Amino acid sequence: MVSRVSAKWDDDAVLSRLGAAVRVARQGRGQSQEALADAAGIDRSHMGKIERGERNVSILNVARIATALGVLPSALLSAADL
Repeated sequence: MVSRVSAKWDDDAVLSRLGAAVRVARQGRGQSQEALADAAGIDRSHMGKIERGERNVSILNVARIATALGVLPSALLSAADL
């Protein structure tokens, strides 16, 4: 059986680093978490969990978040050292 990837099993802190990169980019734009979530089409509480590294983010949501921030998805991944 294949185990599900979650924050609990994120030994390399990939999710936390990505969440921190999203938060820094959002704050750098002076944007609230709620405004970013709305622009990305993601529930506000889910966005909070993403920023705290509590959710395994799909590549589609990374792309949505990046678009809402006006950056390329690769910029978010690079900022997270991924």
